[in-house]
Amino acid sequence: MRGLDLQALLSTLTSTAGAVQIAAFIFCAGLAWLISGALKRRLPGQLEPGLAKIGAGSAHRVFMPALLLVFVWLARLGLSKVQNVHVLDLAVPLISAFAAIRLAVYLLRHMIAPSALLKSSERIIVLFVWTIIALHLTGLLADIASALEQVVLPVGSKKVTLLLVIEALLSVIVTVFVAMGLSGLIESRVMRAETLDASSRVVIGKIVRAVALTLAILIALPLAGIDLTLLSVFGGALGVGLGFGLQKIASNYISGFIILLDRSISLGDLVTIDKQTGVVEAIKSRYTVVRALDGTEAIVPNDTIITSTVTNHSYTHPKVAVKIPLTVSYDSSLERARQILVDVSLAHPRVLRDPAPTALVTALGDNGIELELVVWINDPDLGQGALRSDLLVCAWQAFQQNNISIPYPQRELRVRASTPGEPKAGILPTQ
Repeated sequence: MRGLDLQALLSTLTSTAGAVQIAAFIFCAGLAWLISGALKRRLPGQLEPGLAKIGAGSAHRVFMPALLLVFVWLARLGLSKVQNVHVLDLAVPLISAFAAIRLAVYLLRHMIAPSALLKSSERIIVLFVWTIIALHLTGLLADIASALEQVVLPVGSKKVTLLLVIEALLSVIVTVFVAMGLSGLIESRVMRAETLDASSRVVIGKIVRAVALTLAILIALPLAGIDLTLLSVFGGALGVGLGFGLQKIASNYISGFIILLDRSISLGDLVTIDKQTGVVEAIKSRYTVVRALDGTEAIVPNDTIITSTVTNHSYTHPKVAVKIPLTVSYDSSLERARQILVDVSLAHPRVLRDPAPTALVTALGDNGIELELVVWINDPDLGQGALRSDLLVCAWQAFQQNNISIPYPQRELRVRASTPGEPKAGILPTQ
C-alpha cells in the first residue's frame, strides 16, 4: 500500500490533475497568507498569558497553517468530485503536522529560560521534525533507515551502525530538551512564589534544573543503547579530574550552593568583596555578579566569597551611616554650626529620622574646629556621592547666611638673614 500510494503520487504530479492540485494549493497558500497577515496586524502586541506568553507573533504561527488547512481541505473536497486528489490527500496531514509542531516548539521555547540560541534554532527544529513526519507519511523513512543501517562504523571490537548513532543523538537531544522545558516551567513558577525569599527560590530552581538534566541523561543513555555501568568508569575518571585539574571549578560550584543555602549574601544586598563594592545582581552556580554603583559589573568566583572576608552593608538591615567631615573657624558659633548641619540633613529626603543625624566635634585642629556630620540612609544601593554633594552645598549656603566661616589653611612665614655658609633664607611652614 505504501508503494502504491507513492507511485500514484508520482504519476499524479506529472499529469494535468497534479498541475491543477498544485495550482489550487498555491492559491490556498496565498489566500491564507493574506488573511493571516491582516489578522496579525489587528491583534494587540500581547494577549493574555496562559501556559506561555502568547502574542500576535505566536497567533500568526497558528492562523497561517490553520487557514491553509481549511482551504486545502475545501479544495480537496471540491476536486475529488471530478479527479483524483492524491497530492491534496498528502498535503492535509502534512499541514496539520506542521501547525502542531510549530505551536508545540514555540510553547516549549517559552517554558525554558530565554535563550537566543534556542530562539534562532526554532525554525530549524520545526523543519527537522516536520521532515521526519513527511518522510514517514510518504513511506520513505523506512527506506532511509534501512540504508543507514547498512553503514557500519567500527568502534574498537564492536561495530556500530550509523542509524544507531543518529538515534542515540536524537534520543539525547529530545530528552534533554523536554527535561529543560519542564524544569524551566517549574523554575518559573518557583521564582514567582512570593512566600519564599529570593535565595530559596534560586536554590530550588537550580536543584530542579540539575535533577531534570540528570534524569534526562539517565533516560537517554539506555535509549541510545549505552550501558549505565559504564558510568562507574566515567565517575572514577571524573573524580580524579576533580581532584587535580577541576578542583577550583568544583570548589566554585559547591561554594555557590553554600552561599545560597546559608544566605550570607542575597540578591539586592550591598556588599564589598575583594575591593569590589556593589549590589548583588545574580548568584550563579560558579560566580556571583556584583554591579558597582557606576554601572560596571564584576564577576566574582564563589570560592572567593567563601574564603575571604565579605562586607555586607545590608545583612541584617539596609541602614548605612554616611560620615561627612567639615571644619569651621574658631570665631564661629559652634552650637549654631552643629544645629545647621542637623537641620540641613533632616531636610534631605534620603536621610532617616531614626537614627537621627548628628554633628560631632572630632578635633580642635590647627586651622579650625573639625566636625563630622553622621547621617543614616536605607538605600545604599543608590550611592553616596550625590547625597554628600547635596548636604555639603546646603551646608555651605546655610553657613554663609549665618556668618559661619570655613577657615583657609594657615601658614606662618619666617624670614631670617643668612650668614656665610648657611643656606639662603626661605619659607618654612610651621605646625
